[in-house]
Amino acid sequence: MPWLRNFIQLSVTFTKSPPRKPAAVFGSTPPSLTQLLRHFSTESQNQYPGLEPTKGDEKPRVVVLGSGWAGCRLIKDIETKTYDVVCVSPRNHMVFTPLLASTCVGTLEFRSVAEPIGRIQPAISREPGSYFFLANCIGVDFQNHQVHCQTITEGVDTLNPWNFKISYDKLVIASGAQASTFGIKGAKEHAIFLREVHHAQEIRRKLLLNLMLSDVPGVTDEEKRRLLHCVVVGGGPTGVEFSGELSDFIQRDVHQRYAHVKDYIQVTLVEANEILSSFDDRLRKYAIKQLTKSGVRLVRGIVKDVQPEKIILSDDTDIPYGVLVWSTGVGPSPFVNSLEIPKAPGGRIGIDEWLRVPSVQDVFAIGDCSGFLESTGRPVLPALAQVAERQGKYLATLLNRLGKAGGGRANAAKDLDFGNPFVYRHLGSMATIGRYKALVDLRQSKEAKGLSLAGFISWFVWRSAYLTRVISWRNRFYVAINWLTTFVFGRDISRI
Repeated sequence: MPWLRNFIQLSVTFTKSPPRKPAAVFGSTPPSLTQLLRHFSTESQNQYPGLEPTKGDEKPRVVVLGSGWAGCRLIKDIETKTYDVVCVSPRNHMVFTPLLASTCVGTLEFRSVAEPIGRIQPAISREPGSYFFLANCIGVDFQNHQVHCQTITEGVDTLNPWNFKISYDKLVIASGAQASTFGIKGAKEHAIFLREVHHAQEIRRKLLLNLMLSDVPGVTDEEKRRLLHCVVVGGGPTGVEFSGELSDFIQRDVHQRYAHVKDYIQVTLVEANEILSSFDDRLRKYAIKQLTKSGVRLVRGIVKDVQPEKIILSDDTDIPYGVLVWSTGVGPSPFVNSLEIPKAPGGRIGIDEWLRVPSVQDVFAIGDCSGFLESTGRPVLPALAQVAERQGKYLATLLNRLGKAGGGRANAAKDLDFGNPFVYRHLGSMATIGRYKALVDLRQSKEAKGLSLAGFISWFVWRSAYLTRVISWRNRFYVAINWLTTFVFGRDISRI
């Protein structure tokens, strides 16, 4: 067991090592945390400005940009006996996005949907040539096989970010995409995008704050209705699942614990076209019926302006809100836009059938940031978790095969056979709509025929499928216990 091994090592260290006098680095005055950080960061900058190109007696280096579905699946499956792995990402964990909406209302705790990179690939924590860097990639020098990075530093009393370089033998760009606002004024400033754990934390804190503020004496009925009006823009699976979770929270928890304001709270789902447009028509109608029965108001319209306390639709209708959640799809990030390489339709990084960026050597792109070039004759795949995961799995297998064939070094795989190209087969779609009901659509495409289910059985299938898809047994245990605790005792409404 890891904990027992660590305990034994710690015990041996304490018993064998004599006490050492601390070095007088800062003089007689005890240093502050900021001084310590600056001291060691300065030392590391002077001693180790970056990762130099690998030498002949070292393993080739694979650099992965991003820690989403695609990048983490590749990191998990890459053969660490063949490669050193370096991951660069602004977060040190992977988010299990299908269950992220459940954390906003306390059905699940936040740690249940976050998987640390070191657990996904233990070699990053223990191998001398493998690392994780909490940083953003700000540029790529394709000719010299280098990525330029800048550290992530947060907080008031902290370090200034500094830049460093990493040389690579193989580069995998899996940096994902950003929420798309379609240029709508005020959306970035006032809406919350449900894509990261900190977004879910912000939604939860704001929702509970509004519930408590609306109970304060002197607040007008109009202001109570605004504070307790949750507006969701976007009728895709994320928007529908969040609306269903929120309606469940209102019906089962708010009505019991906030009885004074229970009649003021409301959920509105705004969609320009049809909700769940990729699902079977019968399932969509079922979802609309169940959401309406749960108290979710469905509004068809296009948002043209977002203001601090209301949104304005294209027909000049005003919708006041206390919490605004935006889930209208994704688009290319500024980093992807800055790369001077051919792009696929929609602005994604252009790739060929083997997920390579054909205009440069030893560079691959997977996940939401990539798309097939028009010259391949293939359509751009949807920005789905299962697409990203399948690409990560395929590319890990391909890189492992190249490494064993002697093609792991920079510029060493030009003449090697890459084998069969990547082929994606859609496994189906699922979405929960609250009240122990869900949708399961197992068709290959919208036009194809296949099995589609709705109701309690679908909800059971949805939960079972995602419980098995959670990466670690640790998080599966967390999720199962959270579900059981919520079922027995209700959701946690603490504002922490």
